[in-house]
Amino acid sequence: MRILLTGGTGFVGRALVAALCDDGHQSVVLSRRDKPPVSWPSGATLRRWSGPPAAIPPDAIDGVDAVINLAGESIGGGRWSKRRKDILWISRVETTRLLREAIDNAAQKPRIMISGSAVGYYGFHGDEEITEAESPGSDFLATLCSHWEEAAKPVVRHGVRLMLLRTGVVFENGSALARMMLPFRLFVGGPVGNGGQYLSWIHRADLIGVIRFALSNERLSGPVNAVSPQPQTNRAFSRSLGRIMRRPSFVPTPAFALRLALGEMADLILEGQRVVPRRLAEFGFQYKYPDLESALRAILVC
Repeated sequence: MRILLTGGTGFVGRALVAALCDDGHQSVVLSRRDKPPVSWPSGATLRRWSGPPAAIPPDAIDGVDAVINLAGESIGGGRWSKRRKDILWISRVETTRLLREAIDNAAQKPRIMISGSAVGYYGFHGDEEITEAESPGSDFLATLCSHWEEAAKPVVRHGVRLMLLRTGVVFENGSALARMMLPFRLFVGGPVGNGGQYLSWIHRADLIGVIRFALSNERLSGPVNAVSPQPQTNRAFSRSLGRIMRRPSFVPTPAFALRLALGEMADLILEGQRVVPRRLAEFGFQYKYPDLESALRAILVC
């Protein structure tokens, strides 16, 4: 397949491009870069695009079998000031809208579009188990994810199969896990807030597996929760991480301290979500790292 990607030089995108090339696909990555990153696979090419508000040339879509949209500034990149929220919105909603318009105007349409989203779509539900059937929440991140998905949906009028990839926290070296590990390295690790909030996560290898699975499974469309089948409470995560790192895991981080440091963004950590991958289970997707212990050991234990 010939595949066009946004976000192909990011934390998930680079590993995905390498995997797609290993599968024999041709990858074209829209990027602000003039040169590819180090260790760029030989089967992938960069196509210069300056990002929103610049239009994506329709000929970038012509002859493409699939579009994978992973573009977006990091949610955890700092406090959610007005300026930061605008950056998050433009990098996701506007990029997706521009991709959709390029598909509208392309002479040849792709067969599938896999468009990024996040489990933040659902808002906060305590310890309630959440499937893809749940309605969107009303907080900032839920509203962002809802508009992000809506920007992609019109591609279906062209007969394009659309999958909305609602991703949890992605674990691998260099991910959010590094920030989570820092207190444990300093011997002050432990649960955050009351520790009962759920963490919906996925190993990067399994997230890439979900995308590859979707490319080859023509019946899979609509929203898909790209998370492990075993979400864990923050307290259980802290115990597992401390055990693997051989560090104590009983020093709590009080909620008020996190709110002082992060403001509105602290709700993501303090509230949590118990999201399960019902659609992937129905389609028989097999995880490499279904449980937290095996995922963390694969990352941290040499």
